[in-house]
Amino acid sequence: QVQLVESGGGLVQAGGSLRLSCLASGGASSSYSVAWFRQAPGPEREFVGRINWSDSSTDYADSVKGRFTISRDNAKNTVYLQMNSLKPEDTAVYYCAATAPWKATRGMYDYWGQGTQVTVSA
Repeated sequence: QVQLVESGGGLVQAGGSLRLSCLASGGASSSYSVAWFRQAPGPEREFVGRINWSDSSTDYADSVKGRFTISRDNAKNTVYLQMNSLKPEDTAVYYCAATAPWKATRGMYDYWGQGTQVTVSA
């Protein structure tokens, strides 16, 4: 069973930066895709971006492209979300999720963290 724990959220002014971390444990596969999602108040959870653990290829939602960067440190079993030029509309709870790559292309994530709050003030 894979466990994911996010950290690094907080309050930041617009234009500022934050780096979120997602620590994986419990047998995470080295071939997993790990994604970041976010959820503002409301029912919809928005895809932010993902990274394939094996080759570090990434893709991003248009809303964050050029501002957010996902990276990973295999030795630390950690995936990072570097968020720059933050905007108030980036305010949300951010979650990391993991699954096999073939499931990731279908948006089917098996493992989720508990989330970390990011608040961007105007």
